[in-house]
Amino acid sequence: MPSFSELIDRVKSEIRETDPDTVRSHQQHGDDVRIIDVRERDEFVEGHIEGAEFIPRGLLDLKIESTVPDKDLPVVLYCAAGTRSALAAHTLQQLGYSNVESMAGGFTAWKRSGHPVHIPKVMTREQRNRYSRHLLIPEVGEKGQQKLLDAKVLMLGAGGLGSPAALYLAAAGVGTLGIIDSDVVDRSNLQRQILHTDDRVGVPKVDSAEQAIKALNPDVEVVKFQERLTSDNVLDIFEGWDVVVDGGDNFATRYLINDACVHLGIPNVHGSVFRFEGQVTTFGVDDGPCYRCLYPEPPPPELAPSCQEAGVLGVLPGIMGLLQAIEVIKLVADIGEPLTGRLLTFDGLKTEFRELKLRHDPNCEVCGDNAEFSGFIDYEIFCNVG
Repeated sequence: MPSFSELIDRVKSEIRETDPDTVRSHQQHGDDVRIIDVRERDEFVEGHIEGAEFIPRGLLDLKIESTVPDKDLPVVLYCAAGTRSALAAHTLQQLGYSNVESMAGGFTAWKRSGHPVHIPKVMTREQRNRYSRHLLIPEVGEKGQQKLLDAKVLMLGAGGLGSPAALYLAAAGVGTLGIIDSDVVDRSNLQRQILHTDDRVGVPKVDSAEQAIKALNPDVEVVKFQERLTSDNVLDIFEGWDVVVDGGDNFATRYLINDACVHLGIPNVHGSVFRFEGQVTTFGVDDGPCYRCLYPEPPPPELAPSCQEAGVLGVLPGIMGLLQAIEVIKLVADIGEPLTGRLLTFDGLKTEFRELKLRHDPNCEVCGDNAEFSGFIDYEIFCNVG
């Protein structure tokens, strides 16, 4: 029987090895190379190569195909000193991966070469337990969950759309939720605005929302803006947020949100509801259209009554608000395909989803090829509302 050192020598003769300088060069040139850390968790959290995927060697067989589905893609494996990664590279070759290398000397050699080391934030035991089902999903995992914990999401409205979106984003672990709402809880809200309860009628919605969110997930920081969004305060409020969730119920606010998001380069997850129908899309991602590309001018007020005037089935905002929450999570965790250039509509009476294609308007006054920001307009006059 060969000794362990003889086994390693044989394995290394059957695989390809690389060195830290070459791996660093791949990073600096933006080469399409997947770097995988096959050490144990306690080693990984003490420091690792920036951008490396964490898959312990014991789970490599189970997780590699979901992490690297293309078996011809260049893959570099590393461990502490190069032994475990050599064995892992040998395993991947047997699984059909054709372009695998083990980094000789491992992470120890990487540090000795003076290359940068990333020390990540570490989730507490309570957080790992709370978000355990996310951690099991390869597309999310610890990396995606940490992005959620670091995210700042601003919500316009703590009403029908904002309620389900806020609760599920808080449950998902979005670290900071901002809520803009100048209203107080009214009993007529409770048919659909599930952030609020009967005993909080008359309480400012931002305070009621904070109470509900904190009861669900005490880790979430809630930033409250108990004020009406206007052209005067929109830039001060929007600055520094990663995503804006538009749960507004009037055209003036929707145009203001759109124009501010385009100006600041913030993705805008838009939703709206009317009786039994709703729609969701995402503006401001990958050169996609903005709200004004879809609606260059608002319809006359008599053709677009509010929920207060026309009514809405209480369940409907829940469906659309949850779709908005999914969009936010995809954007923050950088997974999946957002609804950019696509308008998803829902008919509750038919239980039917439809998808409409949206296109960027090169002549759009806000996001067009030659558009220039000249300040915000008087949106109430523009939308002809009193």
